[in-house]
Amino acid sequence: MDRKSMKLLVITGLSGAGKTQALQCLEDQGYFCIDNLPPAFIIKFVELCAQSQGKVSKAAIVCDLRGGEFFTSLAEALKDLEREGFLYEILFLEASDEALVRRYKESRRRHPQSPQGRILDGINEERKLLAELRGQAHKIMDTSNLLSQQLRQQITELYGEGRGQGQLAISVISFGFKYGVPLDADLLIDVRFLPNPFYVEELRPLTGEHPLVQNYIFNNPVAQEFMNRYLHLLEYILPYYVKEGKSHLVIGVGCTGGQHRSVAIAERIGLFLNEQHYTMSVKHRDAARNRKGEKAR
Repeated sequence: MDRKSMKLLVITGLSGAGKTQALQCLEDQGYFCIDNLPPAFIIKFVELCAQSQGKVSKAAIVCDLRGGEFFTSLAEALKDLEREGFLYEILFLEASDEALVRRYKESRRRHPQSPQGRILDGINEERKLLAELRGQAHKIMDTSNLLSQQLRQQITELYGEGRGQGQLAISVISFGFKYGVPLDADLLIDVRFLPNPFYVEELRPLTGEHPLVQNYIFNNPVAQEFMNRYLHLLEYILPYYVKEGKSHLVIGVGCTGGQHRSVAIAERIGLFLNEQHYTMSVKHRDAARNRKGEKAR
């Protein structure tokens, strides 16, 4: 097998961020998976896969701080892969301190970096130790607000069989700035300059998926002109992302609360991408929480 046709995914990141679940999902996608592989064995493992006469064409391994002193050799192991002509991708999983503490308390497990101390101390120490590796990652995924099924869905979108080689999978995410910007967004759009349906009483309880809200927004000439220009920009730049080998692109669309304007714009972008035959998904991160009674504005 050509070494460049061997697909290796190195999964790493914070303890409790979902690495095991991600590995299980990849195993379901046909990957040959190994958890907690010492970095010194990576090159031997990949060579064995390459010699399998096509039986193992894609593999995923988890390397993290559970490996103790062995983990420090990961940087050298990755350099060995490059010298030998093997291609690889690093997926780094992380989550907020609050989410990680909650998960550890629910599982009643000790943190590997603070077995006798506070969980938060271990999390902070782990962040420091992994900072350089995080900077080398090809993809960073924040799992703070993801349920298990949502994590599996994102892993499948990124690395599943449904995505052909050389294709670009695009995720469009609407959000509210008051709840924070999506950490994994590649392109960000701030649409708070558009007319806000929140101030129209009959539109306030609706979301940007409703035709009345969409009509209110897109009947405005500024919104029409903006949408036309932005879609033309996407039409121009997306082929270049494909040409550069980017596998996944996240477009974040934000308004104040993530209920009206960002949702409507994200839906319109999704329609365009679907017409262009891209593998895509549209998610509305904050629309539901605003419909539970919180003020959007």
